[in-house]
Amino acid sequence: MAARTTSVIETWSTGLVEPERRLDYWIGAVCECFLEMDITTPVRSGFDCSVQRGQLDTIGINRVEGSAQHVYRRKTSLARSASNYYYLLCKTDNDWTAMQNGHASRLQPGDLVLLDSRRCYEFNFPVTSNTLSLELPIAWVESWITDPERCIGRRIDGRAGWGAALSAFACQLTPQLAIERPLPAQVLTDQLGALLALASGSEIPAAPSEQRDAAKLLDQIGRAIRLRYAEPGLTAATVAAHLRVSERTLHRCLNKAGLTFSGLLNDCRMAAARRMLSEPRFDRISVGGIGLRVGFSDPSHFIRQCRRYLGMTPGAFRRQR
Repeated sequence: MAARTTSVIETWSTGLVEPERRLDYWIGAVCECFLEMDITTPVRSGFDCSVQRGQLDTIGINRVEGSAQHVYRRKTSLARSASNYYYLLCKTDNDWTAMQNGHASRLQPGDLVLLDSRRCYEFNFPVTSNTLSLELPIAWVESWITDPERCIGRRIDGRAGWGAALSAFACQLTPQLAIERPLPAQVLTDQLGALLALASGSEIPAAPSEQRDAAKLLDQIGRAIRLRYAEPGLTAATVAAHLRVSERTLHRCLNKAGLTFSGLLNDCRMAAARRMLSEPRFDRISVGGIGLRVGFSDPSHFIRQCRRYLGMTPGAFRRQR
């Protein structure tokens, strides 16, 4: 799904209309800025709300301020929505509640919750609606979290562990930051994704089936490297495409096992090089030729790897034999 894009801060405010029209205006503004939702409020007079929005690469940064309200996303709203996203919400001023996926979570200041707009939900702001709402593309979230289904609607503790780190980082994101960008956008969004993955993982341990899937993928990665190690310039992206997974999934699988793609690839190449340098039947092939056969197109790089793995140059290793 294509991300919404904008290079300016967009603003909606009920201060632009008469008091008796403000709730209707606000419902329309929410539907335009976010997606189709219904809203009620206990505020009889003085209802006032605003939202500012900035776009950081594929992620929308929304800051809502205003009066108490109850927000619903019902089946009729789902049917009217052309686009869907995940939303990561956080308040820092008072308690509130969120309900989705069978979970009714009471959240305190700093806590976070991940919601999926493809399902019904509701949340209640009993005092103020001052909220950070991060609009996250579905594919982006699912590239960071292995099982979002188990995360949505659950409270993420914003005062302990990785949840505290996620809360602190997320609360620094503003529409203004999305425009000024003190760092490249992808650096900031990757930081958010990594913290979201860590915070979600710390709250919900991996299921045995997920562990089995990870072990299976790890075995497939190893077999693919052993099959293709001799290809010069072999990359993680190439192997990931061969296995029909994302490159990020491949790296995450290896990292969880304490491994790296380059480490596995070099181990495989050097095991083959050691065997060839050890056997007289390969003596007719030059040292550089052996390097090429195991995937090293740069002779100097092959020599450096031999010094690292064999403790000497390939020529010295062959002569020592």
